[in-house]
Amino acid sequence: MNGSSPTQGVRTVLHPVSDLAAAKAVYAALLGVAPQTDGTFYVGFEAAGQHIGLVPGGGPQGMTSPVTYWHVPDLAAKLAEVTAAGATVREAAHDVGGGRLVATVTDPDGNVLGLLQDS
Repeated sequence: MNGSSPTQGVRTVLHPVSDLAAAKAVYAALLGVAPQTDGTFYVGFEAAGQHIGLVPGGGPQGMTSPVTYWHVPDLAAKLAEVTAAGATVREAAHDVGGGRLVATVTDPDGNVLGLLQDS
């Protein structure tokens, strides 16, 4: 597609969990690493170039299923492209700390797609 901005691939997947301690144990065993971020509101693992996050209760964004985050060099441009193609903004672009911007959209079938830009 001419003029479109490329993605840098899916490198982040967030999972809503009901029991953070139980989920943390399972993911630590699965990934073979201890969490890099270990808080009461979020637990994050780095393994094999992937970031796997556990979000208790689906977090403020109300996640009900895992959300994959496509890393992009320009979130605003990619958001404009996907909405022009028919996606609907679910969670507007916002900074989640450290200059990291995230947004979510839904595709025509209601699947949630995450977009993530690191500064």
